[in-house]
Amino acid sequence: MLDAVLFDLDGTLLDTAPDLAGALNRVRRNHCLEPLPFDGLRQWVSHGSYALIRAGFGLADDDPAFEPLRQELLAEYHAHIAADSAPFDGIEAVLRYLHARTLRWGIVTNKPGWLTTPLLAQVTFPHAPGCVVSGDTLAVRKPDPEPLFLAAQQLDVVPGRCVYVGDAERDVQAGLRAGMYTVVASYGYISAAEDCHRWGAHAVVASPHELLHWLNAALT
Repeated sequence: MLDAVLFDLDGTLLDTAPDLAGALNRVRRNHCLEPLPFDGLRQWVSHGSYALIRAGFGLADDDPAFEPLRQELLAEYHAHIAADSAPFDGIEAVLRYLHARTLRWGIVTNKPGWLTTPLLAQVTFPHAPGCVVSGDTLAVRKPDPEPLFLAAQQLDVVPGRCVYVGDAERDVQAGLRAGMYTVVASYGYISAAEDCHRWGAHAVVASPHELLHWLNAALT
């Protein structure tokens, strides 16, 4: 029995890789470096700004140049936050299905609120989320389960009757620790080196259309 579906944001609900990769390449251009191929950057998007700077500049986190570059990346991204970002093909059908079945839905992301809020303000969904928990809403973030517990509380549902869908191992870890059903969005930003079938999720879906079929089977 399910009452709600919670989604990770980047790589699960929205395809934000074009804007994040574009921001990184603008920073590289600012420093007289050639742009990197999109396909090589896409896999790092769900791992955040730290991973993108490592991929884009080959620097260790404690390098004196690392944090200034990361802040430059965030500023570039914020300035063009939804230029090419959009829901993955099929996500809108999933949201319409949830609405038709009177299931609630929400977002739990590690993306900080100052980026999450303006991004969502520029994206249109068929039905608005019932809650949005950002990476800085609480003092902890995924893989800690507390953000998922908060989302369930805000939706007024029992965690054990929720599904959490994400494209990173920390999403599965957080969902399992919260006692939720977990689904891996393998269409997201998962590298070839990661075997998402070993993460222990209840299901792995290769597209939002497969997610819709899985939800329909779970509810019948």
